[in-house]
Amino acid sequence: MIGQARNFLWLNARTLEQRWFEHVFDGGSAEAVVRAVLAYRNDDGGFGHGLEPDHRGPTSQPLHALRALQLFAAVGAPDQAEPVLTWLQDTCPDGSVPFGFSTSRDHPRAPWVAADDRGGLLLTSQIAAALHAMKIGHPWLDRATEYCWLQIDRLERTHPYELRGAAMFLDEVPDRARAELAAEKLRHLTQSTEGYAEGEGLDPHEFAQKPTSLARAWFTDDEFAQDLDALEQGQREDGGWTFGFPAFTPIVHFEWRSIATVDALLTLRRYGRIS
Repeated sequence: MIGQARNFLWLNARTLEQRWFEHVFDGGSAEAVVRAVLAYRNDDGGFGHGLEPDHRGPTSQPLHALRALQLFAAVGAPDQAEPVLTWLQDTCPDGSVPFGFSTSRDHPRAPWVAADDRGGLLLTSQIAAALHAMKIGHPWLDRATEYCWLQIDRLERTHPYELRGAAMFLDEVPDRARAELAAEKLRHLTQSTEGYAEGEGLDPHEFAQKPTSLARAWFTDDEFAQDLDALEQGQREDGGWTFGFPAFTPIVHFEWRSIATVDALLTLRRYGRIS
C-alpha cells in the first residue's frame, strides 16, 4: 500500500507533497517540508501561488495561509507561524478570516472559492485549530478563538466543510470542557448538512481525523469501521487515492489526488490500519 502510494507520488505529486510523504513515511526531514512550503510565501508574510490548489494566482490568500499553517503544525515548526500571524493581524484584525480576499478576483480560482472579503467560521476555525495545535499564544489568535466560540454557539444549520472546521477547532482549543459541551451540541448537525453540490458530503474520518477527536462520538463503532474499510479500499490501481469534489482545472486533479493520498495514509496509520 505505502509502496504503491510512494510510486504514485513520485510520478504525479508536487515537490511539496513528495517532501511531506518523505517526512512522514521515509524519515525525511521536517526542514525539507518547511522549505517547500516557504517557496509559496510572499513578501507580506502570507502565501499564494496555488499552495492550496483551488486558489490560483500570486496574491496572499487565507486558503494558502491555512495550508501553510497545517503543514507547519504537522512537522512541528511553530516558529514559522509568526510571519503568518502578522499577515493575519494586518488583513483580518478582528479575528474573522474570509474564504478569499477580493485581491484574487483577477486570478483563476474554483467557482466555490469566494473573493468577497467576508469573514466566516469555515476558514477561521481551521486556522485557529492549526495555531492551537502548535501551542501558540498570540492576541490575534485570542480574537479568532472568541469569534469561533461565538459562531459555534449560534450554529443551527451548516454545510459539511464548516462543520468539519468546527470539529477541528474543538479538537485543539485549550478549553477542553467547553469543547466537549460544544461537540455534543453539534452532533446532530451531521444529519442536517448540505454540501456545495447535490450529494456532496464528508465521511466520518474527515470529521474525526484522529482517534481522540471529539467528533468520533458522533458515529457508532460500526459506522466508523465501515468508513475506514472504504478508505482502506479506496486506493486506486495507480497507487493514489482520489477526492470527493470536482477538479475545476486539469492541473489540480493530480495536486488534490496527491494531498488526498498522503491524508488517507496518515488517517489509516492514526487509526491503526497500517503501521
